[in-house]
Amino acid sequence: MDESLRKKLIPGTQVHVTQQIPHRNRVWTNDIRGIIISYEQKQTGSWYAHSKDDKLWLDRLTLRTLDGEITSLILDDYSCVEIEAPTAAPATLPSNS
Repeated sequence: MDESLRKKLIPGTQVHVTQQIPHRNRVWTNDIRGIIISYEQKQTGSWYAHSKDDKLWLDRLTLRTLDGEITSLILDDYSCVEIEAPTAAPATLPSNS
């Protein structure tokens, strides 16, 4: 992932994430929109990955979707993260009381 994008993944930012899982003869695509709760690079328990500290480090993004669901995503080479403009809060009508 581009370092400039990593710096923009801060709590409160609204994002649109498209993830693709390649299959033999097709691609499964998943779109999710939400507000970032947290973003971190966290190691797995994989002892065989020869990387930093002999662990495999993954980009983990936790979102609150528009319906309030909390979901965690592992971002990989097949993930596309787009920063969205914040949606305006719905206007409220003045009460007649």
